[in-house]
Amino acid sequence: MDSRSVPTGPAWGQLYRAGAVCAGLAVVLYAVALVIVAVTAAPPRSGGEAVLAFVHDHRTVYIVRQLLWLAPSLLLMVVCLALAVAVRHRGRGYAAIAGLVAVASWAVSFAWPTTGDGSLAMVVLSDRFAAVATAPERAPFVAGAEVLLALDGGPAVIGVLQTLGILLLALLMRHGPFGAGPARLGMVTGAVGLVCELLRPVLGWAYAAYGLLLFAWLAWVAAALWRHATRAA
Repeated sequence: MDSRSVPTGPAWGQLYRAGAVCAGLAVVLYAVALVIVAVTAAPPRSGGEAVLAFVHDHRTVYIVRQLLWLAPSLLLMVVCLALAVAVRHRGRGYAAIAGLVAVASWAVSFAWPTTGDGSLAMVVLSDRFAAVATAPERAPFVAGAEVLLALDGGPAVIGVLQTLGILLLALLMRHGPFGAGPARLGMVTGAVGLVCELLRPVLGWAYAAYGLLLFAWLAWVAAALWRHATRAA
């Protein structure tokens, strides 16, 4: 498609280039997170007291893991915004809806108490848990840890919205300036992601299929946005 049919100019080129860089950085951060997960001990998936004790003993690594899963959300807000602007020629209203769902879903990640691999709030609970000695004093912190474990292990609304945002953007990308490849992969990623998020408690390691598709899609989007930024400028 002719790039003149989409928003162009230096300002838009800067947005597309920022989106490309953010997509690439998100892939790098996710890859680093996967390496750290592979080489470090995993926190217990049940038992509030056991989890708090684990977090206290592995505090630094646990915090790094949570930050690496959380930080890409900020980068993906920029990626989704750039994509929504790039495909707005397909319909400003549809692009606005897709962009709102996608950007807002990643933004809300910072308010959601868990990351899928734990929770930063668990660090605070573990510190307070270690600061007291008796069972009655520790009980409230153990109960809080159990709540976080329950939230972390179940299907999250925020995860469903994130995959829905990817699917909506990919549908608009079909006839956009990026070619059919990223659009088709985005549709597959969004559809598989929806199923994986809804069935997350029973999928186990099969959930990783969505993660691999997301990495591949982001890498392709990074290259496509960078090329489009050059044309737009």
